Amino acid sequence: MKIRTVGAGLTAVMLAALVGCGTRAGQEGGEAREAREAGEGRLSSRTLQGRWWTWASTEPERTNPVADQNGSACERNQPEDVWFLAGTFGTRAKRTCGIPAGMPIAFPLLNRVGEPADCAGFMRTAEGSAVLDGRKLASDIYEGEPIEVRSVAGNPVTGTDGRFTTIGCGLWVQLPPLEPGRHTLTIRGRSGDFSTGVDYTLTVDAASG
Repeated sequence: MKIRTVGAGLTAVMLAALVGCGTRAGQEGGEAREAREAGEGRLSSRTLQGRWWTWASTEPERTNPVADQNGSACERNQPEDVWFLAGTFGTRAKRTCGIPAGMPIAFPLLNRVGEPADCAGFMRTAEGSAVLDGRKLASDIYEGEPIEVRSVAGNPVTGTDGRFTTIGCGLWVQLPPLEPGRHTLTIRGRSGDFSTGVDYTLTVDAASG
């Protein structure tokens, strides 16, 4: 686990998962990128990062999805319109996770929050891959932009509670809903001396009715 300073005395954890290929989202104007993503039915980079970090930092360590080793915390605090997956604090994990039918999925391959310089250095060496059912996934690269995060006391992700604005960056994947049934997702990542990996077994429920 790597800790970085966030703003005035706050701390945040560099999380993981990672990248294969993708577009340089950070080189596209923010408003243009958000309009494009909205048109594709995807969350904008600011919305995605802010919501994911809030989701990850609203659980104590015992039930935190990033600290989870087997998938038992997979369903904690999931929103109604997207299903988040998490990396690890620098270890390897194998998780089994059930996902409702018709739910889009989003997860970081490698991500962090901090000052602009922190993100610049972090993204310079970020690399990795995500493979779904044997198929390598493309990813989006978010070089760094302001996001708002809300966290609770006792969480192992930010180590603080309250609302704050910081710079978010990372390598991200957004997927449309998967077909019902069993899927495998392998995530590997590295930036500098930090590495992580998760092997997911995802079971998507059959649509009701």
